[in-house]
Amino acid sequence: MSTDTPAHVDDPAAAQTITLTLSEDEEWWVARDEETALSSQGRTRGAALDNLDEAIAGFHGEGHAPTEEELREIGVDPENNESGSIEDSEIFE
Repeated sequence: MSTDTPAHVDDPAAAQTITLTLSEDEEWWVARDEETALSSQGRTRGAALDNLDEAIAGFHGEGHAPTEEELREIGVDPENNESGSIEDSEIFE
């Protein structure tokens, strides 16, 4: 989680600046990494920070291609799923 103490001072996580805000309806915490401008949310502060860690890791190229089961869980037919860069996507033109 983002609140963990880094093992090494040279660890990039040691220099993170994060803004943590409670939504107006007080139901969601929003965590924002100021360097990357990535944001994520969660029902608790810890969940928001965990989700932000996952988003930052993905931003830096970590992670894995989704399995067919993961795609189905979010309502995506694996037959209609294509990997590629955002620049090649017709959706994000």
